[in-house]
Amino acid sequence: MELVNTHCHCVYSGHGVGSVAEYAQAADAAGLTTLAFTEHYPLSAAFDPDQYLSMRPEYVERYLAEIEEARAAHPHIEFIVGTEMDYLGSLEDRVIAEADLAPYRFKLGSVHFIDGWAFDDPAQKGRWEEPGAPDAIWRRYGELWCQAASDRANPYDCMAHPDLAKKFGYAPSFDREPLYEAMAEAARAGERMVEVNTSGGYYACAEMFPAPALLAAFCRAGVPCTVGCDSHDPANVARDIRAAYDLMYQAGYRSVTVPTATGDRRSITIE
Repeated sequence: MELVNTHCHCVYSGHGVGSVAEYAQAADAAGLTTLAFTEHYPLSAAFDPDQYLSMRPEYVERYLAEIEEARAAHPHIEFIVGTEMDYLGSLEDRVIAEADLAPYRFKLGSVHFIDGWAFDDPAQKGRWEEPGAPDAIWRRYGELWCQAASDRANPYDCMAHPDLAKKFGYAPSFDREPLYEAMAEAARAGERMVEVNTSGGYYACAEMFPAPALLAAFCRAGVPCTVGCDSHDPANVARDIRAAYDLMYQAGYRSVTVPTATGDRRSITIE
């Protein structure tokens, strides 16, 4: 079965390592047929003062050029020019024109910020320890995620790591099933894809994103699903892809939806 990874970050992220060329070589060695480069879309200084969370604007042209060089060097792999975009809600302070997004054929939507707080940043983890915090954070995360996913005005093709709020292992006291159903309906309403993100197994939550019950809710709602490793190092370019396919199958999916370099979609059967 084909191996595809539709989510990775290289050295152009302030917190990733490895060049585009090194990723391409690693993808070739691992037998990938599709690799989407999805470097973090630039944030303003208000959200990323240390230029650690997103790609610097001055790197964009170099990033795009190096993906084209990788495509020429490895013509049997479909490299996708993509980006991961943070949903900032009412705090959005960027003016993003259609022309700014034109180079990107695949756009991941992510919720990393809750009212300006980077809730999944280890350096800002302390708030999770406050009394009642997990319940409040999970509820607000769900609200923002559903806003991001359901609003068709947002440019996202796919919502990344849908239950990222579990990253540090903090669980809410309430039943998450109603939240899962709301998230599935939001993704369906917004005509989004979602991803199984294999990186979750390497955080405190020790579970891929999304949880099996949430993935099953997406499947029942008819939401297409792809697979991304969220690699921040070429060594992890193919990490746990087959396990992600198994998780999809157990949730009810029988095919993986794969974005293409032209902005279309194709599917591969889960075997």
